[in-house]
Amino acid sequence: MQFPYELAVGWRYTRAGRATRRNGFISFISGVSMLGIALGVAALIIVLSVMNGFQKEVRDRMLSVVSHVEIFAPQGAPLPDVERTMREARSNPEVVGAAPFVSAQALLARGEDMKGALVRGIDPAREGEVTDLAATSGEVLKRLVPGEFKVVLGIELARSLGVSEGDVITLIAPSGQVTPAGVLPRMKQMTVAGTFDSGHYEYDSALVMMHYEDAQRIFRLEGPTGIRLKLKDLHEAPRVAHELANTLTDRLFIRDWTQQNKTWFAAVQLEKRMMFIILTLIVAVAAFNLVSTLVMSVQDKRADIAILRTLGASPSSIMGIFMVQGAMVGVIGTLAGLALGLAIAFNIDVIVPAIEQLLHAHFLPKDIYLISKMPSEPQSSDIVPIAVISLILSFVATIYPSWRASRVNPAEALRYE
Repeated sequence: MQFPYELAVGWRYTRAGRATRRNGFISFISGVSMLGIALGVAALIIVLSVMNGFQKEVRDRMLSVVSHVEIFAPQGAPLPDVERTMREARSNPEVVGAAPFVSAQALLARGEDMKGALVRGIDPAREGEVTDLAATSGEVLKRLVPGEFKVVLGIELARSLGVSEGDVITLIAPSGQVTPAGVLPRMKQMTVAGTFDSGHYEYDSALVMMHYEDAQRIFRLEGPTGIRLKLKDLHEAPRVAHELANTLTDRLFIRDWTQQNKTWFAAVQLEKRMMFIILTLIVAVAAFNLVSTLVMSVQDKRADIAILRTLGASPSSIMGIFMVQGAMVGVIGTLAGLALGLAIAFNIDVIVPAIEQLLHAHFLPKDIYLISKMPSEPQSSDIVPIAVISLILSFVATIYPSWRASRVNPAEALRYE
């Protein structure tokens, strides 16, 4: 099979030109363009992979504590008929687990320390159906026996209160009891049964779990305030929530996991789009350096162009030769950037700790970024557009200089040779 001579000549200019070119500055500019494209592509892949990993890591850790869908009565009131609502929810083919819960806010006191907390009353026997926390802290949750008034604290909350397993803390309910001396807050001594670590700082620092029957007694409720559901596919949560709103008998509120942290997820998506645009400009700057490279290359090869024209080469063939030369710089730079970016993205869990140890710094404080390790998840939906955009920009940058080469007059070019 014989390749078109335009491809062969263009590849020869790209491959062998650096050693034989009279003007070494052209070779330098070409190398800078190639390096710039490679670094731009690598930076895009690394940044977007880290942002994907960060979003997935926070989402997974959040869903280890938060259920896919929650059904609850307005104003924190008990559900009218818990068992009927659970049966109706389970009738949806996407629902694989359901468990009742009680949700309320309270204060925890230990000596002079006092912390606000979100109290969640759970059924330890059913908790494994709706969250993954039971898989890691199942033994601790089994200690929540109705009537014993035991609690399981998030590890950061326990650390801030200075308590551990077996210690006694005071839970202060917001609704008080009326006495001749006035309204007094209701307080209950609770025993710490253990702690859990979800890896999500927001929940580890504020969530308290107890048996839902104990929560009903403390907050004077006649039953659970809601039902938590787990789905086959977490991405179907908005659709399933909409379907349940039309099929449940009672008028209840339904909330899926995307609504609980809607602002955070929207902010991450916006940041990802902006980073893509900003870093794409870096690739564009490097790609358009090819313009100056090819313009100087055309001046350097004017004699070659004239000889090819006198041998019968058409203007379109001359244009094709220089487009091949410029496009090859873009292809090589893009492939090098893909290799570098993917190598770093897939090994960032090793690279970042090494840099942190070398610099004696910590890049991700847990209390600010919710997670403490740098995650990474390269996705083809990001990598393919990056490569395509880089190649398109490189190709576009070659059009004008190649067109100028095709307009070179052979007689004018050979006059001074």
